Amino acid sequence: MALENLTVLDLTRVLAGPFCTMMLADMGARVIKIERPGTGDDTRSYPPFREKNLLGKRESLYYANLNRNKKGITLNLKAPEGKELFRRLVKKADVVVENYRPGVMDKLGLGYNSLKELNPQLIYAAVSGFGCYGPYHSRPGYDILAQAMGGMMAITGPKGGAPTRAGSALGDILGGLHTVIGILAAVNARSLTGRGQRVDVSLMDSVIAATENTALKYLESGKLPPRMGNRYASVSPYDGFRCKDGVVIVAAGNQHLYEKLCVEILDRPDMVTDPRFINMSGRLANQDAIQEVLEAWLADKTMEEAVEILLRHGIPAGPILDISQILADPHVKEREMFVEMDHPTLGKITVNGCAVKLMDTQTKIRTPAPSLGQDNKAVFGGLLGLRDSELVRLREKKIL
Repeated sequence: MALENLTVLDLTRVLAGPFCTMMLADMGARVIKIERPGTGDDTRSYPPFREKNLLGKRESLYYANLNRNKKGITLNLKAPEGKELFRRLVKKADVVVENYRPGVMDKLGLGYNSLKELNPQLIYAAVSGFGCYGPYHSRPGYDILAQAMGGMMAITGPKGGAPTRAGSALGDILGGLHTVIGILAAVNARSLTGRGQRVDVSLMDSVIAATENTALKYLESGKLPPRMGNRYASVSPYDGFRCKDGVVIVAAGNQHLYEKLCVEILDRPDMVTDPRFINMSGRLANQDAIQEVLEAWLADKTMEEAVEILLRHGIPAGPILDISQILADPHVKEREMFVEMDHPTLGKITVNGCAVKLMDTQTKIRTPAPSLGQDNKAVFGGLLGLRDSELVRLREKKIL
């Protein structure tokens, strides 16, 4: 597999960090998830739950989805013996990933400056709300704060409506993705220089990057971009349009597509020469009039009928699907974006597939998320050579 030569120590919890290490594990890295003894990752208590697993207990599917393909160990990083064991693991690792608030690992004596002395080739990646420097660096960070302070909420929501958070934890996911990219770039840089480095990713930065040209619009016009619902400030028609049984997305992204739409589908060649619609600027200023014509054409058509006609004429279009429709979609199934697997306590479960499709070194869902401390013996015994009696002693002292 693509990353099978990498060993990753995963100190992350909740979403941004575990999403990053999940992707690395899906691509073949040996990811060793390190959790607090007794409690583990916070998401072990997050819904959705399977109310009765094979042992008759409630268990988190949230945790199971994000932590597949990982080895799981417990380690108390506040205890001197726990710190020493972690340092020994660092000597054998390629990457450390953490998502504590900046400064926490330094207070533990386990920050990058300390760990690089043990392993100069170590790549140390941290994802946090606001990064490791800057006036906000010590603030706690959550997805909704990143979406709010990164500008995404200000441009999301219905026309004239309130700022709106994206329906999923977009800030966390973007932060996780940027951390993966940073780690892989650092791995390549290490092959050139022989040295590791620190990777610093901020959720706020990640969201700002995803607002694409919002800042350019403001800097050029001096006007704040308004919320536009499903419309796009650069292209029209590019929106959701109501039909007989739902909403269809039509994305006529250039002049050629717009003209085809008017002439071949709407039978309105006059809309090509109408001064209101003759160029993109005009269409953006008169989107309501275009919507009226399109929705009149769609009024007696189902989503399926409308999309078939539009695609047959080369117009980009598609239905707005809910998750039940996505799960049943043949394209999604063939792309393996949801994978059913056997879990030792949950039984049959479905987890999200990996969106990165490597054609030669394919990603694969290989093993279920580990139970708390499941791989203590395999990792501490196999990697560090600890005997069973030592593991028992460490467990009794609550080091493991």
